[in-house]
Amino acid sequence: MIDVADLRKEYGGFVAVDGSSFSIGRGEVFGVVGHNGAGKTTTLKMLAGLIEPTDGTAVVAGHPAGSSAMQRRLGFLPEESPLYEEMTPISYLEFFADLYDVPDDVASERITALLDRLDLEHRDRNLGNMSKGMKRKVAIARALVNDPDVLIFDEPASGLDPLTTNAILEFTRELSEEGKTVVFSAHNLFHVESVCDRLVIMADGEIVARGTIEDIRSTYGGTSYQVFVSTDGEEVVGSDAIAAPVAEIARENGGLRYVVRNMDGVDAVRDAVEAAGGSVTDIQTKTPSLEEIFLEVAGEAAA
Repeated sequence: MIDVADLRKEYGGFVAVDGSSFSIGRGEVFGVVGHNGAGKTTTLKMLAGLIEPTDGTAVVAGHPAGSSAMQRRLGFLPEESPLYEEMTPISYLEFFADLYDVPDDVASERITALLDRLDLEHRDRNLGNMSKGMKRKVAIARALVNDPDVLIFDEPASGLDPLTTNAILEFTRELSEEGKTVVFSAHNLFHVESVCDRLVIMADGEIVARGTIEDIRSTYGGTSYQVFVSTDGEEVVGSDAIAAPVAEIARENGGLRYVVRNMDGVDAVRDAVEAAGGSVTDIQTKTPSLEEIFLEVAGEAAA
């Protein structure tokens, strides 16, 4: 549904996005993450046709980004989405449905269905008198009023309470299951990790990592094993006495914690510790969060 090739955006002499390329399939939730100034919002705006690239191409739903044909198949939710506060949710959405030439009977049914799914109450209240969470739900409904094939969500749950956030994330997953393609960007990487099938990490305008969460975790973080040991007053076993690489040894809760990268390391720690008179009390698997990986990858890119 989306094909991006060598996308580049310059402002004067400043390169905001430099040579981005990726493809996104139908029904996929695709994450675009990065620190402030990494180029992610510029990328989303180029996909939405709001700004023209300096170089490269973006094809969305089979049409060049920015073309009128593409706009009719796209729903865009920007990070900041001011609403017409004197309108009600119903009149606001009817207005945008009319802009997309959605027939009145279809629009009425679709608007009601969207607001029901988003669990929006007080539909006759002016938007200016609604909470931030309610306004965000209306903005999401606006992005869907033309029944688009592709959606771009930029910080859809920013600043919202946990219940509203969870509802929006669940709704995003439902849209994917219905076959809609969603480009999803958020600073809260737990949100990204919970909904995205694949993602790219951007730093200083470039894509520095890409793949599924598990691909990225395997490449940049990997699984480690924490072996907790009770020494019972016996001598501490150092890494030089263990027949496998040890990433870390730390005192913890009256015992020791060894960190190794594989099960061979676990067995080597157990053998060495038991030979020294200690015992293994627990073994835990640790996988890095997306946030931990992001900090590592972005830090390496900055270095």
